[in-house]
Amino acid sequence: MKKNMPEISEENSFIEFPCTFPIKVVGSNLPEFREKVCTIAKKYDPSFSERQLKSRCSKAAKYLSLTISVYVNDRSTLDKIYQELTDCELVQWTL
Repeated sequence: MKKNMPEISEENSFIEFPCTFPIKVVGSNLPEFREKVCTIAKKYDPSFSERQLKSRCSKAAKYLSLTISVYVNDRSTLDKIYQELTDCELVQWTL
């Protein structure tokens, strides 16, 4: 069961917006995992390209770690990206 993220106001944030923000996403090493993460990134950052994605397989190649760099204008957009990634059935966790 996945939980909703706690709300943090923009004035209490250490992040200055707008910015390019890296998000690490881990899931099973399946092609549809990578595709879904890219689709979510493009939904919130239309300029997102797979060239902005770094990937790394686990030692046994069972899991795939993706680091996406998305351009966000505000905290609300960043929260929405995290929430959608967290809600995705293919995602094990986000950081």
